[in-house]
Amino acid sequence: MSSFSLTNDSLLGILNIIKFLFSITILLVGILLSENAALTDCDRFFYKPLIWFGVFLLLVSLTGFIGACFYDHLPRMLWVYHVLMFLLIVAGIIFTIFAFAVTNKGGGRLLPGAGYKVYRLGDYSNWLQNRLNNNRNWNKIKTCLVESQVCSDLYSKYWDVSFNKFHQKPLNPIQTGCCKPPNECGFTYVNPARWVEENWQVYCENPDCKAWDNDQNILCYNCESCKAGVLDNIKHSWKKVQWFYVICQMLLIIMYAVGCFAFRNILIDER
Repeated sequence: MSSFSLTNDSLLGILNIIKFLFSITILLVGILLSENAALTDCDRFFYKPLIWFGVFLLLVSLTGFIGACFYDHLPRMLWVYHVLMFLLIVAGIIFTIFAFAVTNKGGGRLLPGAGYKVYRLGDYSNWLQNRLNNNRNWNKIKTCLVESQVCSDLYSKYWDVSFNKFHQKPLNPIQTGCCKPPNECGFTYVNPARWVEENWQVYCENPDCKAWDNDQNILCYNCESCKAGVLDNIKHSWKKVQWFYVICQMLLIIMYAVGCFAFRNILIDER
């Protein structure tokens, strides 16, 4: 029977228990972010990579734990574990770099005298734009925005304020892009939920002006400005997730390096 170092065996077992617990933590973080997304659960599908990463790490750590505990009977299991762990780390690094790249562009533009920013879809990365221009994805988000009454809450809060006061309120990207027509449309303000479309013909070069409707189920949910507001929320949410991802990758690389050292000692002891 091949000799098996108790010290290295224990080290690999402990490392994989830590990774198992770590994977559960990642899963919980991904699920919590998904369930408490910035758009009241409307952008949850953008958190799936984090959830899948946690699932794969959990499975890989179980493979390593089984391989360490039953090495005499399943010697190839540790080889499989180290290959899978290496691929998972590489995939995680690639995804982190990709996430930083696609969320690097875009942001709101300040308006003179306004308490909010305006957002334009073309300012964001093509990849994010394509995700939202996909009718299936956008219909899900749009339906969620309507059902969650994002704009209704805004209207209830500022129902009786004048245009000048409303114009100075610190609206968030969703409220700015989805709950009111773009400023350049020149609509006449009646209240936050009603704008008189007197001059839209003059500004028809902006398609959002035609897309606006006072109907509470339509509003500017079909506007590019609404998609831009959603993307800005997603961008800031992903920025937070990315730093968590970076920390995860660093810890996994350290644990993987220690595990490789222990596995090398196991192979040396076998000779």
